[in-house]
Parts: sequence; C-alpha cells; structure tokens
Amino acid sequence: MTYTEPAWAKLNLALDILGKRADGYHELRMVMQSIDLADQVTVSPQPEPGCRVTSNLLYLPKDEGNIAAKAALRFFEASGTPLPGLSIDIQKNIPVCAGMAGGSSDGAAVLRLLRRLYAPEMTEEQLEEIGARVGSDVPYCIRGGTALAEGRGERLTDLPPLPPCHLVVCKPSCSVSTPELFAQVRVRKLRCRPDTAGLLRALEEQDLEGVARRMYNVFEDVLPRRYGEVFAIKGELLGLGALGASMTGSGPTVFGIFSDREKAAQAAETLSGQYAAVHLCRPVQREIKS
Repeated sequence: MTYTEPAWAKLNLALDILGKRADGYHELRMVMQSIDLADQVTVSPQPEPGCRVTSNLLYLPKDEGNIAAKAALRFFEASGTPLPGLSIDIQKNIPVCAGMAGGSSDGAAVLRLLRRLYAPEMTEEQLEEIGARVGSDVPYCIRGGTALAEGRGERLTDLPPLPPCHLVVCKPSCSVSTPELFAQVRVRKLRCRPDTAGLLRALEEQDLEGVARRMYNVFEDVLPRRYGEVFAIKGELLGLGALGASMTGSGPTVFGIFSDREKAAQAAETLSGQYAAVHLCRPVQREIKS
C-alpha cells in the first residue's frame, strides 16, 4: 500500500528578526501563508528495514541528509518504536533553495502520513513538537494555512485566512545562502521592518490591499548587491499590477499579490519569458484535523 500527501509551499507575508537568542538562533516574527504549489510525498511500508528516499530530482540526498528521512527517524524516536521499513518518494514541484520551505514541507508531509499510518491518536500539537526537532519551519508546514510564527518559527498562532487572491511566484536562477544572510543581520541597524501589527489587523478586516501594502521581509535590507534580480522582479511585479510584492524566506523567490486573475496571469506570462521558475498560485487554507 502507498499513501500520498501534498507538501504545500509557503510564503512569508512578513518576516521580521527581533534579536539573537541565547541558544544561537534568532528571534523571529513571521506571517506565513501556504500556497497551492506542492510537492507530492508518498510513503510505502516495506519489508526490508531502514528508510530509503527517492525523488524525481536525482541529486537530493537519499538518507538522513534529506529532511524527509530525518522526519521519519524523529517520528519513531518520539513514539518509542523501532523504525520500520519505509520507502519515501518525493516528486518535487517546489523550486529547491527558494525560501519556500520545500524541504520542510516534505518533512511535514512525511510526519502527517506516519501519524495516519502508525499513530492516528496523536494530536496535531504533538506532531508539531516532533516537527520542531526536525527543523524550524516544519511545525508551520504541518499546520499550514495563515499563521503567525514566533520564536524560531515553532510558536504558532492561527490567523484569519488571506482574502481570496492570486499570487505570482518567481524564482531567479541564483540561490541565496541562509547562514550568510543571518550573519549580515544587525537588528538595530535594520532600516525597514514589516508593519506586522497592521498586517494582522488587515487580515482580521479581510483587507487584501492592506495586507499587500504592509508586506516586507527584513532580509531584503541585508541582501548583497549581487542578488539584484530580486529587486528587479519585485519592481516588475509592481509594474505589472501587483498590489504588493516581497521576497519570501531567505530568498531569492519573490511573489506578488493580485486581486485580478487576468492581471496575475499576464504578469506570470511576462515573467515566464525571462525566468524559468514562474508559478501562478492561490492561497491554501488550513485543513483542521483532530
């Protein structure tokens, strides 16, 4: 038997860094949103012991170096049972190294599937606790929807959903080093910050333009000049009618919010002439499970 689960990509509507923690991590305050760009993750119990990962991207790790395998190991450690034979297949659609939590979403999908197979009595909160041992974005990716993420990203608060809209997501060919960006951050010297409080009010009021106006990612403040494509894409999205545009995660992917599907489709078509990874997406809301 095989069991399949979508692994939704995420966007950061806001990303703020509040300071450095004693444990070496940064204190974050982020507004996260799932979108309907997804990998497909399949788990198959196998008679042979161990965990094997396959993917349509042959260069992805096949062992615990892959977050999907790491998630499986942490799940069975937490449940106190030996790791059974498992085959995990990941069909990647989310761009790699894009700031969209593709790997974390894959790990979260594995955890959801393993709960369904081996521990249906496990609560979502317990699953998120396991996810926090796998990676900082994994608890959010387990939950999905629209959420405020604080701490390392593991403290989650559900938010009113993003109003209906269309999202154009564009990843340039470059990749950005997350550790490099964090090393560049000097919290007191950050010039711009997202209006997170205002964004939360706009979500409460279902004011899409208010959300779009208040989006910002502080990593844009420290992005080295060699990543100028990020700002070029952002400017192009705004010029093509986006209500707002921002980089997601540590980049380099940029997205724009559109209220009109035709404008969004035209923007996606225009950008597709310049960039290989362009997607026209919609928000995905949280599916509440017991």
